[in-house]
Amino acid sequence: MEKFLYLLLNILTISFPLARSFEHRIQFAKKWHALFPAIAITGVLFIVWDAWFTSIGVWEFNPRYLTGIFILNLPLEEWLFFLTVPFACVFIYEVLKYFVEKDIFAKITKPLTYTLIPIFLFVGFSNLDKWYTSVNFIFASVVLIVHYVIFGKNILGRFYLAYFVSLIPFFLVNGILTGSFIEEPIVIYNNAENLSIRLFTIPIEDTVYSFALLLMNVSIYERIKASKTIPRVKSL
Repeated sequence: MEKFLYLLLNILTISFPLARSFEHRIQFAKKWHALFPAIAITGVLFIVWDAWFTSIGVWEFNPRYLTGIFILNLPLEEWLFFLTVPFACVFIYEVLKYFVEKDIFAKITKPLTYTLIPIFLFVGFSNLDKWYTSVNFIFASVVLIVHYVIFGKNILGRFYLAYFVSLIPFFLVNGILTGSFIEEPIVIYNNAENLSIRLFTIPIEDTVYSFALLLMNVSIYERIKASKTIPRVKSL
């Protein structure tokens, strides 16, 4: 049964958000017209990135926990990851928008963004010899810059809250993927290609990878939603 572990992890990730998508207050299912294109567009980029990193040995997948179904050299479970995780994270984003009426990060959104961008760029360009570190941090800075140019700080405060809350399930899911709670990791990282700084068993780069994945999904999701409604005024 252990060969179904990664698949089961995907199912558990999406099960609660999917079941609650039809809840009358959040009405998440009514926003799927924006969600699934966002997931698809973002997923294409991340799958290409994932396949490339797998081919050059930045990481690999433990066959012990896989069903053995591969598409373009990536396990089926990894493809599903780019559906289930964004679905769950955007669900968290929408739930927090509904239940937390005040944008609690509003006052620090701009300085936080102006701090993160140079930090991401500095770490990325300072580690060009490490594929995962350099590509990950530089890409995250680009996504953040593009988002800020398009939306200003209107959505970022909400995004930051959702991201920090999503770190709770992130540490559980990624902890399993990287071997915190099981005998062997599902995803095996080549430490020559990262900073070798671990949060428990999770490479620190994974937190930035998750940041970029969620932000790109939210950016496209909100852009599609805005195109169906009255255009939002950007606040810089």
